[in-house]
Amino acid sequence: MKLDLDPALVRRARQLAREAGAPVVDMARTHTTVSVERAVLRLAGITGADPDGIPWVNRLVDAVRNDAGLEHGVSLPVFHALAETGETDLTLLAQKAAAGSVRFTVPVKKDATAAKRLARRFAGAGIKQIDKRRAERDKLIKRHGDPKQRPWIYLIVATGDIYEDIPQAQAAAREGADIIAVIRSTGQSLLDYVPEGATREGFAGTYATQENFRLMRAALDESSKELGRYVRLTNYASGLCMPEIAALAGLQRLDMMLNDSMYGILFRDINPIRTFVDQRFSRQVHARAGIIINTGEDNYLTTADAVEAAHTVTVSQLLNEYFAKEAGLADWQLGLGHAFEINPDIPDSFRLELAHALLARELFPEAPLKWMPPTKHMTGDVFRGNLLDGFFNLAGTLTGQGILLVGMMTEAVVTPWLSDRDIALQNVRYVLGAAGNLHEDFVPAPGGFIQNRANQVLNEAITLLEDIKADTLLNAIADGTFGIMKRPADRGKGLDGVAKQAEGYYNPATEILESAPAATTDVSER
Repeated sequence: MKLDLDPALVRRARQLAREAGAPVVDMARTHTTVSVERAVLRLAGITGADPDGIPWVNRLVDAVRNDAGLEHGVSLPVFHALAETGETDLTLLAQKAAAGSVRFTVPVKKDATAAKRLARRFAGAGIKQIDKRRAERDKLIKRHGDPKQRPWIYLIVATGDIYEDIPQAQAAAREGADIIAVIRSTGQSLLDYVPEGATREGFAGTYATQENFRLMRAALDESSKELGRYVRLTNYASGLCMPEIAALAGLQRLDMMLNDSMYGILFRDINPIRTFVDQRFSRQVHARAGIIINTGEDNYLTTADAVEAAHTVTVSQLLNEYFAKEAGLADWQLGLGHAFEINPDIPDSFRLELAHALLARELFPEAPLKWMPPTKHMTGDVFRGNLLDGFFNLAGTLTGQGILLVGMMTEAVVTPWLSDRDIALQNVRYVLGAAGNLHEDFVPAPGGFIQNRANQVLNEAITLLEDIKADTLLNAIADGTFGIMKRPADRGKGLDGVAKQAEGYYNPATEILESAPAATTDVSER
C-alpha cells in the first residue's frame, strides 16, 4: 500500500457505510415495485408486445394491480390464474387479461401453495437459463482467453441503429477494445417499459432491448473467435426498468452493466425508494449472472467541483460496495466508478488526480475499478483534448486501474467518428505500451502532497458518513449531498409504482436468488 492509510480509519469508513446503508436495505426488503414484478415474469418466460408496442408483461402486471393490488406481488395471482384457466403460456394469459377475459385474485391456503409451486418452477427455469449463460461465458473465456493487459480498454458505441453499432463495435474490438459499451438511447431510463425487438432509431444511443442484446452478443462472439480473446459487452441496468434490463442482460450473456445506487435518483429524478428497491433486485440478478457492475460516481464530478466534492465520490463508492455485497456481488464484480475531472488549469491538478485515483485503488484493492476520462473541462480543442486524454491514460497506469474508458478528443463537439476512436485508441495503446507497468515503480513520497491529499479525502469522507448515519441516507440525498442534486424521498418519477409488501408477499425469483446462489467465478484468477 502506497498511501499510508490508517487501517483503523478504513475500517471505520466501511462500518459507517454499513450503518448508513442498512436502513435502505431494510426498506428495499419490505417493498416491491412494478418493475421488480415485471422482471419476475420476464424470468418466467413472458415475451412480446401488443400492437401499440407495449410489452405484454406491462399489460399483465397492470391487470393484476388493478384487480388485486401489488402488495402481495404478482406471482400468486398470475400463477393461480394460469392454473385456473389451464393455460401454460404467460403471454397468452396476458393477452386474455388485456381482452378482459381473465380476472386476478390473491389465492389462499391450498390454492396459494399450488400457485407458489408453479411460480417457482417458471421463474426457476429463467434463472437456470441465466446459470447456463454464465457457464457459457466461462467456457468461451477458457477457449478464447482474456485480454493479456490491464486495464481493460472500454470503448463506447452509440449510433442509434443496432445494425450500424455492430460493425463499429467489431472494428473497435479489432483496434484493441476489450469491452464494448452500447450507450442507451437518451430518455430510455424514463420509459416504464422495455421496447421489443431490434431498433434502428435512437437518440444519442441505441435502445436497450433483449433482441439488441442478442444481436450484439452474437456479433462480439464472432469477434472473440476471430481475435483470440473474449470481448465483453456492456449496457445499462438503470432507470425505471432496472430489474427487467438486468434480467434480460443475464438471459443474453452481457458481461457488464451500468448499475449505480444513486445515479437515477440524482440525474434522472427517479424516486429514491423506487431506485433502491429496484437496484437491490437487479444486483441480485447480476450476482447470479456473473455480471460486473459499473457504478456512476464520475457523474457527481460533472455537476460538483472535483476537488471540493472528492470525498462524496469516496462515500458513494463505500455505499455502492455495501449495497452490492449485501445483494450478493463479489469483489471482482465491483466496477466502482471515479473520474479524471479536475480542472486542468488549477495548480497540481495531475497530482490531485493521482491522489484521488490511488485512494480508490487502495480502498478497494480487489475491485476492477472503472476509471472515467475527462469530459467537463473538454473545450472543443481536439489537440488539447487528446493531450488531456493522454494524461488520463497515464494516471490510470500509474494507479493500477482495472477498466479504462477510452477518452475522445471530440468530447463536447460531436458523436465520435470511427477515425476519432482510432486516434483515441492509438493514444491508449502508446501509453499502456510505454508505461503499462509503471505502477510497480510509482510510489508517492512519504508524507508528501499525494499521501496527504488522499488521507484528507478519506477523513472528509468519514465525517460525511457520520453525518449521513445521523440524518439518514434518504435525507442526505434530499439535501443535495451528492452531485448537488436535491431529491426528496416523497417525490420523483416512478413513486406510484412502489408498494409496501403485505404479509404473505411472494417473489419466487428472490426466493431462489437468496437461497441458492450460483458458484462464483473470479475473473482475476484466470
